[in-house]
Amino acid sequence: MENRLIPSVEAPPKKLEPAWWFVFMSDKMMVAEADEKISVPCFTNQADIGLEPIREWYLGTLAGRHCYCAEISESASVPDNMAFRGLRYLYGRLEEFLHRIAMKAVHMIEWDRTTRYCGYCGMETIRARGMIAKECPCCELLIFPRISPAIIVLVERENRVLLARVKRFTSELYSVLAGFVEPGETLEEAVQREIEEEVGIRVKNIRYFGSQPWPFPDSLMIGFTAEYESGEIKIDEAEIADAGWFDPERLPTIPGKISIARELIDWFVETRSKEKGIAPQKERIYKPNE
Repeated sequence: MENRLIPSVEAPPKKLEPAWWFVFMSDKMMVAEADEKISVPCFTNQADIGLEPIREWYLGTLAGRHCYCAEISESASVPDNMAFRGLRYLYGRLEEFLHRIAMKAVHMIEWDRTTRYCGYCGMETIRARGMIAKECPCCELLIFPRISPAIIVLVERENRVLLARVKRFTSELYSVLAGFVEPGETLEEAVQREIEEEVGIRVKNIRYFGSQPWPFPDSLMIGFTAEYESGEIKIDEAEIADAGWFDPERLPTIPGKISIARELIDWFVETRSKEKGIAPQKERIYKPNE
C-alpha cells in the first residue's frame, strides 16, 4: 500500500465503499481497538455504526481508498470496540502515515468549527467550490484554513544546549524555545526576537533544520539551529519558569518523539555525544496519558 494521502476536494457523489474515517469528538479521535492493536476505522457511512456527524470533510485517497474527517457530538454513544484518544497518545501506537493524516484531519475540523460565520459581515459561511475554502454568500470573502507560522530553535553554546521550562508545561518538562512569527518579520528575525525576549541572549549562525505541521490548533513549526553570540540568561518571568545550558549526557525531562522539538534535541545529542566520545544518557521523556 502506498502510504501517502493524495489530497482532493472532489468527493465521490455517493458513499458506496468502505473508507478511512478520522472521526473526532472534541479533540480526541475515534480508533478501533482490538488485541492491543489500534487502527483507524474503515466503514462506508457514519450512519452504519450509529453516528451523526456535526461536520464532515473529504480529504482525498490513500492507496485508492477514500478518506474523510468528521466531528460528532460529545453526547454521542461510542460504538462497540471503539475508543476516543488524543493524537499525542496515538503517536507511536498508530501507524505513522495514518497519524500524519489524522494531524491534517483535526486541523480541518478545528478550522471548520471556528469559521462558521464570516469575520467581515457576520453571515453564515458556505463551502467554496473546487477548493479547500469557505466563502461568504453575502460579501464573497474567501476563508482558507488558517496556518500560523511559528519558529522553534535549538541554541548551542560550547557543546551545551539551551533548554527552558515554560510555565504552561508540566513541572518537569524542558524543551527548546519557540514562538509565533509576527507580521512584517522574517523567520530569522523571529528567531532572534523570541530568544532575546524569552531568555535575554543574542544568537548567530541561524540555520534551517526542518518543519512540522502542528495542528494544536493550527501551527506550522519551522525549526532552526543557532549558536550563542552574547549575553547571560535572564528569563521572561511571565512565560518562562526556568532555563539553562545542558550537556548532552545530562538532560532534564524532554518532549516525546511526536514533536520537532524532540527531533532537534535528538540531533544535538547524537552529533555532540559522538564528537565527545560519550554515550548519551538514558532519555527521560514526557509521555502523555491520553
